[in-house]
Amino acid sequence: MNYTGVREVEVVVIGAGQAGLAAAFHLRRVGGVPDRDFVVLDHSPRPGGAWQFRWPTLTYDKVHGMHALPGMELTGADPRRPSSEVIGTYFDSYEQTFGLRVHRPVSVTAVREGGGGPPWTEPVGRTGSGGRAASGGRAEPAGALGRGRLLVETSEGDYATRALINATGTWDRPFWPRFPGQEAFGGRQLHSSRYPGPEDFRDARVVVVGGGTSAVQQLMEIAPVAAATTWVTRRPPVFREGPFGEAQGRAAVALVEERVRQGLPPRSVVSVTGLPMTEAIQQARESGVLERLPLFDRVTPTGVVWDDGRVVEADVILYATGFRAAIDHLAPLRLREPGGGIRMDGTRTLRDARVHLVGYGPSASTIGANRAGRAAVGDIRRLLAQDPQPALGQEELTGSLAP
Repeated sequence: MNYTGVREVEVVVIGAGQAGLAAAFHLRRVGGVPDRDFVVLDHSPRPGGAWQFRWPTLTYDKVHGMHALPGMELTGADPRRPSSEVIGTYFDSYEQTFGLRVHRPVSVTAVREGGGGPPWTEPVGRTGSGGRAASGGRAEPAGALGRGRLLVETSEGDYATRALINATGTWDRPFWPRFPGQEAFGGRQLHSSRYPGPEDFRDARVVVVGGGTSAVQQLMEIAPVAAATTWVTRRPPVFREGPFGEAQGRAAVALVEERVRQGLPPRSVVSVTGLPMTEAIQQARESGVLERLPLFDRVTPTGVVWDDGRVVEADVILYATGFRAAIDHLAPLRLREPGGGIRMDGTRTLRDARVHLVGYGPSASTIGANRAGRAAVGDIRRLLAQDPQPALGQEELTGSLAP
């Protein structure tokens, strides 16, 4: 591999949302120097992660479960201000306070094997192909260990890195369900990620598809100005009453972790916790706004229909149908299992010890992302200390990331 013109670092962090900034904070905390030991690359045009794209009427007081980044609380926020502005300002201040030097906007097009080092055969506590587990370890599948450097191809040039923390989240991959007749619909179809606010739906007949928080919040905003609204979900929604404590949170995360262990695409943590029964939601249920219908079977030029003969005329279909993990750039590494997901050991991918996913699966919540960032950095420090290869440049990158 010819590394002419390629910048070398110990760790590349892709994404500067909650998970990426948490990881960068812990890299900084253990002595890593931005742009020498690690680099943070962000596709978004400004600080704020996916929050910067939230609809303008989602004010900060409507945000559920925003957990502060490590080392710095979010204080004094105006609850009536748009969450995109509040959290964008907070993330910007966080990056400045800890000197994280995020590179943006930078698109990562691919991560592939870069070579440049011998295979790793027996890191402490794990074993690769043909190896044996060290005391207290457990066998890993063949190919689970790193083989040198990774090459990260980006719009600002390429990086050769010894480890990768992927924190790209899901916002760039909205999920669009497919229905017969969808292409012939004469009205407007849009995804909730492009929801412009309720005024765009004034006097329209609107079908909202989806059973998550975004579907409920957007439906409740649209209903007072629309001519008619219809809510459809694949499964009956579950409304959660009473406190949601640590035990319930652990149980929800365990359900997501089980899918990851099976090599299946993860569900979001929110999808297994249910919808919190707020006063506004209770009022919407009592008024009939949140009266749910099962998913329709076909789309017609003028609306949607069910096989039992039910017909709903519509001008707009709004798909609040969630997102998928934005990890297409990792495809050259062949991390996916036959079931479509990526098997994990904590934040580390089982197929490559150098690659960590944070904000993925069980860590796809603000508090989970913080913990995952810390765990990934700890694991990477141990991995780099075990790595026998020298740096590829003229002088060895001893860095400050080794324990």
